[in-house]
Amino acid sequence: MRIVVPFKKENAKSRLAGVLTPDERGSFAMCMLRDVIDVADGFDLDILTPSLLTDDCIDDIHRHVLLSDLGLNEALNEYLLKQAECNCGHVMIVMADLPLIRKYHLAEIACSDSDVVIAPGKGGGTNILCIRDPSRFRVDYYGTSFLDHLQIAHENDLTVAVYDSFAASTDIDEPEDLVELLLHGHGGSARNMLVDLGFVVAVRNGRSGVERSGDRVVSHKP
Repeated sequence: MRIVVPFKKENAKSRLAGVLTPDERGSFAMCMLRDVIDVADGFDLDILTPSLLTDDCIDDIHRHVLLSDLGLNEALNEYLLKQAECNCGHVMIVMADLPLIRKYHLAEIACSDSDVVIAPGKGGGTNILCIRDPSRFRVDYYGTSFLDHLQIAHENDLTVAVYDSFAASTDIDEPEDLVELLLHGHGGSARNMLVDLGFVVAVRNGRSGVERSGDRVVSHKP
């Protein structure tokens, strides 16, 4: 089993621009990547990225960095093709913005007997995708990729399991997602960074949100 994590630091997490500066967003993206790397310990791991990663927090995994200037779908489909050509076995694609996942989530997905396992994200996305035979599958991210991946599996007569998990479905994209990380994070780098920046959970009018020291509540959830 190989895990591949696609990652792009340039203009990372642009939808958090209202609550984090550009430098903070880049650092926050790196922290989430580190959290994913930590829970992937024990698997063969590749980081698929368009540029060299020089942050100190990932110096120890540089040997696993694969450079590609292609778009997300093209880069991952090329990766799957190469894995199929070398008969490297199962491939699990894990997004880099899943700081709530734990090792047991990846272990449970890896142990599935299904040809394809999908952990859906919010709004019809795909957060984790495990493929038993890379030669029989291609990815199609963006939009409602969960439905697209179900269709691709159906077209190739592949069995599918949907992995239902709050942690695996919680990708951190929007300001309101930060409250989930503060509430449910397990002491990882991304949560620690938010705390160091002064973010706290705030409850106003019965709604939970995040507040930064000296700021108003910047997001809330019912």
